[in-house]
Amino acid sequence: MDVTGVIALCLGIGLPVIGLPWLIMHYVTKWKSQTGISQQDEALLDELHDLARRLDQRIETVERIMAAENPNWKDSRITDMSDQRRQLR
Repeated sequence: MDVTGVIALCLGIGLPVIGLPWLIMHYVTKWKSQTGISQQDEALLDELHDLARRLDQRIETVERIMAAENPNWKDSRITDMSDQRRQLR
């Protein structure tokens, strides 16, 4: 058996027996170490929640103004969407 045959045999046996389990365990331990969201992610979620709440208030204000000026400006589709938004709160 020549040198390339020995190297091929070592790689053929070593990769599945040693390399694959090591790779799996490496990513399992990385996954377990990140059990929750980071503080930066949590701050971003809070900021996005506040932004969504403010935008919802602005939409409701515009809807009230439009309804005061012209009561028939909404069609039924928009009314249904408004009702769904209220139910989500």
